[in-house]
Amino acid sequence: FNDLVMMPCYRWNRSVVVPEGHSLIAIAQAAGGLTLTDLAAEDIVTYVFGFTGRSRLDDSFDQAGLTPNVVFTATDTDVIKTYVRLGVGVGIIATMALDPAVDGDLVVLDASHLFQPSVTHIGFRRGTFLRRYMYDFIHWFAPHLDRQRVDAAAACATRAEREALFAEVTLPSR
Repeated sequence: FNDLVMMPCYRWNRSVVVPEGHSLIAIAQAAGGLTLTDLAAEDIVTYVFGFTGRSRLDDSFDQAGLTPNVVFTATDTDVIKTYVRLGVGVGIIATMALDPAVDGDLVVLDASHLFQPSVTHIGFRRGTFLRRYMYDFIHWFAPHLDRQRVDAAAACATRAEREALFAEVTLPSR
């Protein structure tokens, strides 16, 4: 998207969610963590391809020479969790989408060692006049994106220049 100025905000990774008593819980505890082979043997409910870092998930399986058995996809994490509760499959979702107050009936299994983290970006169309409240919102959403850094990103002529601008920034994790 050459007409967009995209700036990195934070890193995030995934967890596997299963209902209480699922066999993956014992496997994860006995083996010291899940493997992609463990997940490839399960029916998987996850995000639609191209949405929410799904390509990272597919890349991990491809590199391991495995094909995930994705039986249902959705753009909404709550839909994925509902299908997990209904027994359709195990869910692979963004860890930050878990709410202990609402999701206490699901068991969360760490999957950060299986998948590369994804990065959430915020962007605007090149040439947009940014008003003060826009700068304020960007800074609130990603505190490392102050007005000076946003202006510097907008001034970059290429994506490579923008990536170099953020190369030394340590992104928070969520």
